[in-house]
Amino acid sequence: MTDRLIRLMRIITIVQANPGILARELAERCETSERTIYRDMEALSAMHIPITNLGHGKGYTFISNFALYPPNWTDEEATAFSMLSGVMDKIKPMLPAAFERAYEKVMASTHKKKIEQAHIAQQVSNIIQLGRQADWEEQPYFLMPIIMASLSQQTIEVEYHPVSHDEEISTLRIDPYCLIPQERRFYMLGYCHYRSAVRTFRISRFRNVRILPRTFSKDKTEVEAFFRHTWGVEGEGSATTRFVVRFSPEWAEAVRAEELFVKPDIQQMSDGSLLFEAVVNNENEFLNWLKKFGPGAEILHPAAQRKRFADMLAAWVRMYVKPEHEEEVAASKDPR
Repeated sequence: MTDRLIRLMRIITIVQANPGILARELAERCETSERTIYRDMEALSAMHIPITNLGHGKGYTFISNFALYPPNWTDEEATAFSMLSGVMDKIKPMLPAAFERAYEKVMASTHKKKIEQAHIAQQVSNIIQLGRQADWEEQPYFLMPIIMASLSQQTIEVEYHPVSHDEEISTLRIDPYCLIPQERRFYMLGYCHYRSAVRTFRISRFRNVRILPRTFSKDKTEVEAFFRHTWGVEGEGSATTRFVVRFSPEWAEAVRAEELFVKPDIQQMSDGSLLFEAVVNNENEFLNWLKKFGPGAEILHPAAQRKRFADMLAAWVRMYVKPEHEEEVAASKDPR
């Protein structure tokens, strides 16, 4: 059984390094018969190893980007495997001569993987500059362990600092899917085990991030569904609103150049203006975005948001455009 297991691992390694290798060549490399190689291929297929036969005379290759090394195992599995070194002398007589060399290669590959992931995460952390944190945020910024956990697809356990000081810090387990930069801060999109839902978390509110020996598989459909209507990543809601906005010709190029999570429907009008339509999950964030375009952006729909915007502008006018007698009274009270 041990001989066959080692041979199966060797077959995977050889096919990985030599796409298109023939069964006859595999038999020679593994010092066995072609019939045995065919049986081994059936066993690998039963284990869902994606090796395929390209046809007569074309050999075997992997489907997609499968690779044996580095092994995608948890810290507990790696620790358990590394403990073999302590009993190697006792079991060596029962193992083939090549097993010890194979063991050393696997451990070296695992160690290299950890070093590479830590190096990448550290480089990313070093080149990112964020805005000044609030007083309550003056804590270590746990960007590096989050990147490492995302690369290795491992669950993290964090203490999450709430917005209000009156609330208690929560201990959460999260599958970190990806990072989202937003207005000089980072958010993390991940699956929250406490809420049983995909949510966003502001990284500056994390405390004591710990990578757990538990792996996860990222659901691409969940990520795509999240970003389909995402305008504001913090405090996003389940309700969505359809906005229709007309942008003046002088802003048309700038609007087209905007990099947005939401994919809007944009129509070029005959006068050079743009008709912009998008379904968003955060009305306030969308309205804040519109403000920078000034009178170059006109909300056409919904009517309630158009009125809300008009009321806000009217309040600004009342604040900045005051009657002359009010300006005189204000000037007389000015100590300067």
